[in-house]
Amino acid sequence: MKKSVYCRLILLAFFFCTILSPVWAQKNKLKNSRVLVYTKNGVGYVHDNIPSAVTCIQELGTENKFSVDVSDDPMVFTEANLKKYTLLIFTSTNNDVFATDEQRVAFRRYIEAGGGFVGVHSVTGTERKWAWFKMMVGETFTWHANFQPFSLINIDPKHPSMEGIPSVWTKEDECYFGREMYPGIRVLMMHDVSTLNKKQSDLILKNTGTFGDYFPAVWYQNFQGGHIWVTTLGHAKTDYQNPLYRNHLLQGIKYIANQHQGIDFSKAFSTAKEDKIIVNGK
Repeated sequence: MKKSVYCRLILLAFFFCTILSPVWAQKNKLKNSRVLVYTKNGVGYVHDNIPSAVTCIQELGTENKFSVDVSDDPMVFTEANLKKYTLLIFTSTNNDVFATDEQRVAFRRYIEAGGGFVGVHSVTGTERKWAWFKMMVGETFTWHANFQPFSLINIDPKHPSMEGIPSVWTKEDECYFGREMYPGIRVLMMHDVSTLNKKQSDLILKNTGTFGDYFPAVWYQNFQGGHIWVTTLGHAKTDYQNPLYRNHLLQGIKYIANQHQGIDFSKAFSTAKEDKIIVNGK
């Protein structure tokens, strides 16, 4: 081989290693990370899927080499404690899940400091009186159709968290609807409302509002310094043993972990739970 050709091959290999190495590294960010699964519910309905979800996430942690802490105690929400977590997972939380506004501010500042958040199923019914939380999670729950089989459409199949998700996923679940949709969310999957049983057509029409036959089901956003991923799926306890759903949940967790750049509370700016959000530096 001529020396000039050999040198070019070496330079080309170096170029690709330099360009692609951050991508390869990103795929390993979940490994050795630490997550907190929070399961507190306020007064009202409590899902019986929570123990199943916790077990599922613990198993995913063992399989993928990340640590999982579990708590239903709102006293975990201090800056000193939260800084050790790559992301927080709220699984089927509902209604008011914090005991004090100081805890709410600590949670908010964690997000502003670069924290990650994964919300599962009824998370959109959490902290319904807290405007900032509703913007962060993307919407606030209004109603769901009866548990039944219906179709979901994957509208962003190239997104990393959609790896292994079919273009049309028909499953039994509760089709969730919400209001106060935050404009910053980016939808990954949508409910095909037309596939729901027509027995509840009046309620379906009322809750879809201007969305018509399609309504957001899974989404993500970068919000106030943090990284958010939400799935409204996962009502049944059996979902958490289902390989397709487990992969769905894992890919969401992995995506948020891969955005992690460290927790830096010097970047947090809020001092009260209802401080104005900052958009484009204002």
